[in-house]
Amino acid sequence: MLLASSFLATASTGALAQGTLRIGMTASDIPLTTGQTDNGGEGQRFLGFTAYDALVNWDLSSATKPSDLVPGLATSWTTDATDKTKWTFKLRDGVKFHDGSAFTADAVVWNLDKLLTKESPQFDPRQSAQGRSRIPAIASYKAVDPLTVEIVTKTPDATLPYQLAWIMMSSPANWEKQGKNWDNVAKSPSGTGPWKIVNFVPRERVELVPNPDYWDKPRIPKLDKMVLVPLPEANARVAALRSGQVDWIEAPAPDAVESLKKAGFDIVTNSYPHNWTWHLSRVEGSPWNDIRVRKAANLAIDRQGLKELLAGMMIPAEGFFPPGHQWFGKPSFKLTYDPAAAKKLLAEAGYSPEKPLKTKILISASGSGQMQPLPMNEFVQQNLAEVGIKVDFEVVEWNTLINIWRAGAKHESSRGGTGMNYTYFIQDPFTGFIRHLQCDLQPPAGTNWGHYCDPEMDKLFAEVRNTFDPKAQTAILQKIHEKYVDDALFLMVTHDVNPRAMSGKVKGFVQAQNWFQDFSPITMAK
Repeated sequence: MLLASSFLATASTGALAQGTLRIGMTASDIPLTTGQTDNGGEGQRFLGFTAYDALVNWDLSSATKPSDLVPGLATSWTTDATDKTKWTFKLRDGVKFHDGSAFTADAVVWNLDKLLTKESPQFDPRQSAQGRSRIPAIASYKAVDPLTVEIVTKTPDATLPYQLAWIMMSSPANWEKQGKNWDNVAKSPSGTGPWKIVNFVPRERVELVPNPDYWDKPRIPKLDKMVLVPLPEANARVAALRSGQVDWIEAPAPDAVESLKKAGFDIVTNSYPHNWTWHLSRVEGSPWNDIRVRKAANLAIDRQGLKELLAGMMIPAEGFFPPGHQWFGKPSFKLTYDPAAAKKLLAEAGYSPEKPLKTKILISASGSGQMQPLPMNEFVQQNLAEVGIKVDFEVVEWNTLINIWRAGAKHESSRGGTGMNYTYFIQDPFTGFIRHLQCDLQPPAGTNWGHYCDPEMDKLFAEVRNTFDPKAQTAILQKIHEKYVDDALFLMVTHDVNPRAMSGKVKGFVQAQNWFQDFSPITMAK
């Protein structure tokens, strides 16, 4: 299937106005439109930071420097001089939701309640599942005055602004207008973002138009319309681009890249904070509890061979973070391709190609940031078999894998899997490190899927939270990364370069070094 029939009919009759950008996503469905999106980072990219804002936003304006946090719906945030758990957020005056209602401190409290307070009328289990684990630091919150919010954290936590950058603000007034029903809101949502969602058809398309009253005037979109279409299969995305049914596709099939270039399409890439890993279970009985097995698996991967498979569209992993990153540090364990060393370690652990370790890994067939998961996982599977690790795959839909990830390795939904192929946004200390491995963030409290617990690591995490000086914090983050690598805590395979293929008509796009992107500057040439 390329596109839903009604969308094809619209495109073929030329009804789409000049200035309309049509994008083929990797998701198999339209991400949740109510504010806190699903479908991983891709959902947030296309229907989070487009239609909504957070208190804290990302600067997505540069292709040449790493993104950093910038004021969003909050113009500033400070901690109390005597109590580092107490934060004050000053809000932007005069901001309106798409329905015309005012954005205020009460709206912030209402939005936090929709995620964190089950007793609140607006609590939404679907949005809570996406957002609750993003803000584990929060203990309490209140409106001080119409433009001031106070948030208190459970302990001092310098990562709170990064956590809040995930939390999108939707309109309380619109929820009331839609009969206090989130299903109705999904069809007629209202945020404060630069785009308005105007047409939503599940599994088929969603259409967005500019918000001419957006508070950040330089980011008012230049396009007439943007149409998002779910196309989970890579070759179907390529075919849709070639035929002119879409103008832009995420993650083109690697073997199509050269022919797309020759046909006049642009291939846009950039380094960004993202990795492609196997997250390993550390529950009792998992083979990955043996560091020899974890190191052997990491030494068994032919990352240069995988790069050839992907037509060069990757950065081979040297750690959990990419080489050259400011937090990389100086780990002693090197992720080289050394099958002989891998076999030696496995032999010490009691395994060999003749007597292999047998295990099951959960993977998806597509999804946000998953790159080309089926051929990539088959390549890794073959590498591991050659040294004595026999892997069977359980293939599930991307959103299902996300739900399994949130439930944890001990949950029955993990189906006996001892690991999962999961790609991670690693842009800040919390999402890059802490949420994966902190003891008390094991599900359901957080997303430490593997139930890893190490007091030494927790001590380092606590130091990060209590260090508000960036330079001093960087030194601690380097120690954390060194432990990630030296203890081989993940199967670390590659880093994505986020390839996109697009028509030459697409002008003005700046691919930020970020999981998210700004579509506001884009225009379509005639």
